[in-house]
Amino acid sequence: MTHILAIDQGTTSSRAIIFDGDMKIVASAQEEFKQHFPQSGWVEHDPDDLWSTTAGTCRAAIERAGITAEEIAAIGITNQRETTLVWDKATGKPVHNAIVWQDRRTSDYCRELRDAGHEAMFTERTGLLLDPYFSGTKLRWILENVDGVRERAEAGELLFGTVDSFLIWKMTGGAAHVTDATNAARTLLYDIRKGRWSSTICEMLGIPMQMLPEVKDCAADFGMCRADLFGKSLPILGVAGDQQAATVGQACFQPGMMKSTYGTGCFALLNTGDTPVASKNRLLTTIAYQFDGVPTYALEGSIFIAGAVVQWLRDGIKIIRDASETQPLAEKADQSQEVILVPAFTGLGAPYWDADCRGAIFGLTRGTGPEEFARAALESVGYQTRDLLEAMKADWDADGEDVLRVDGGMTASDWAMQFLSDIIGAQVDRPEVLETTALGAAWLAGSRAGIYPDMDGFAKNWALERRFEPDMDDATRNRKYAGWKKAVKATMSV
Repeated sequence: MTHILAIDQGTTSSRAIIFDGDMKIVASAQEEFKQHFPQSGWVEHDPDDLWSTTAGTCRAAIERAGITAEEIAAIGITNQRETTLVWDKATGKPVHNAIVWQDRRTSDYCRELRDAGHEAMFTERTGLLLDPYFSGTKLRWILENVDGVRERAEAGELLFGTVDSFLIWKMTGGAAHVTDATNAARTLLYDIRKGRWSSTICEMLGIPMQMLPEVKDCAADFGMCRADLFGKSLPILGVAGDQQAATVGQACFQPGMMKSTYGTGCFALLNTGDTPVASKNRLLTTIAYQFDGVPTYALEGSIFIAGAVVQWLRDGIKIIRDASETQPLAEKADQSQEVILVPAFTGLGAPYWDADCRGAIFGLTRGTGPEEFARAALESVGYQTRDLLEAMKADWDADGEDVLRVDGGMTASDWAMQFLSDIIGAQVDRPEVLETTALGAAWLAGSRAGIYPDMDGFAKNWALERRFEPDMDDATRNRKYAGWKKAVKATMSV
């Protein structure tokens, strides 16, 4: 039993990856599923799609790897966070579609709670802000708006879970109703300091606590999957939310270590060790991972538009046909032009949290063309990352490694990564394995199963593909960043 099956259940697709005993990828399978938008600002998934694509890709990956379930030691799961499901305890039938993390239907309720002065209490206990992003108000919406659900929940007939919890319940045939600490920490219901569900918050939101899953470490015994699924009953031994799994996959195990994942948006996490740091800059305080009952905390910041700015160049203003064209265009840009793009297409995330501002471009001249737009687009990601890192340093001033580990599709651009290193004035390390989310889930399960090294051994195995060193003088760095800050201020004042 020298292989690990890693499940990566995401927002638009489900993936399964088989890793061998050396933590190398052997085979994978991926399947997209339909997104449902019943109203403006509402986003839902059909729970049957989440389950069928997960089970289907697992079978396909095992087949492509040319192995049988007999050769799999364990299963690890990583998942889209905050997405909310409620299902029947006896039948497993969901009472409503899954409400996705992007869904904004509880905005008014969150505003009511803030106006009533409750946000400080929520933040102190959960580390989160009162925002529809998180699971708690989504769960309340289901209880309040689906006929008969509240009565059934109070009678003990219904269960709540994030996607990991729902998949484990399905895989174990209803034998295990569990989650891990990182997913629990994103629900707005979990006290990250006391390590338990908050009865105060559950009472305020009207949530019956018997609906909630048992919370376990990230590497733990989550149950045995049904033998009929893959030909043998396999243990589920590792679980973490996607951004935390990427933090693990990047081996950010020491306080001060940071990782940033560049997909459509960007999520940056800073390991703060055993200290839950309260942010003064509207970053989130969360659990990075938990072993042996002891949580390691992190500060988290999110950028709404990272890779999506390149999609905008392609699909919006149509100056490129493929993302790979962005770098050569940026390299040809006129260095004398200081074009700044603030990509607030859906508002600005951390540390600004301005949902109403919209994108703007500054510094246009008669000579501005596709090259300057491409450079400004790539630079915007570096500027926004510096915003997050500046906020993190202001919140947590302990000495740490001045290195940012990166992953995600945008990191393939050497130009973008060099500018990122230049503008933050620190090393940017790109690993050999860019599938860090799935790797993190695999290592959690594999280390628990005893076929992968411990934390120290895994950290030593982390392999660098390329290191980017800052090559910009301080005067230029400060001038360019000051220009960015001025542009953001002008954008927010519109």
